[in-house]
Order: sequence, then C-alpha cells, then structure tokens
Amino acid sequence: QVQLVESGGDSVQAGGSLRLSCAASGIIPDTYCMGWFRQAPGKEREGVATIHNTRDSAYAPSVEGRFTISQDNAKNTLYLQMHNLKPEDTAMYYCAAQSGCYAAMWFLWYVAQEDANNVYRGQGTQVTVSA
Repeated sequence: QVQLVESGGDSVQAGGSLRLSCAASGIIPDTYCMGWFRQAPGKEREGVATIHNTRDSAYAPSVEGRFTISQDNAKNTLYLQMHNLKPEDTAMYYCAAQSGCYAAMWFLWYVAQEDANNVYRGQGTQVTVSA
C-alpha cells in the first residue's frame, strides 16, 4: 500500500528558505511520477514541481528558479527545496505519486486536476510566508 508522509512545513519571512520532505512507502520510484502540488484557501490547486526517474523534472512558472525537486531513491524520499519564498507561496503543500506515469511535465498538469484518478496524495504540510 502506498503511503506518503510530508514534513518540513513552517512559517517563514519572505526571502527565506524551507525544505519539504515526503517519505514514501510502497512505491517503485522508476515506475512512478512524484511531485508536489499546493492549495491555498479560495485558490485553485496548483502543480508545483514533479519528477520522474530522478532526471525528468518540471516546474510551475511561478516557482521556476526558486524551487528544486529531488528524490533519494535509497531513502524513498522526495524533497522540495524552496528558496526566496514569497507570500504568494503560502499554501498547504501535498506530496503526490502516480504509477505508470513517465513524463514529469504531464504529471505537473495532471496532479492539479481535482478529478485526477489513481494519484496517491499525502495529508499535506503547511507553508506560511509573511511579508
């Protein structure tokens, strides 16, 4: 059974950095896409960053150049390093994974769909950025 557990969320000031972690179990990394999406109250879900097979990655334009996604397959852990955080980054961040996915760019779009099927999701970790 797939289980995703996020950690690392916190409250920081604008310009600060955070690293989110997602401990995954029940996943064979090479056969899954993994990634992060976020949702703030009253706003649409947004795919933030996704990765497949450690090298194929994709980012939302709003975070490109500030966020870096990576995965440590030996530890079955997904990371999201976030720099130069802005108040508009405030949201609940969720880890997600899908089997049989082979393109990070496609998953970046799909993970944001409310009716996405066969996507495993964690419980989320809150990131709050103050001005």
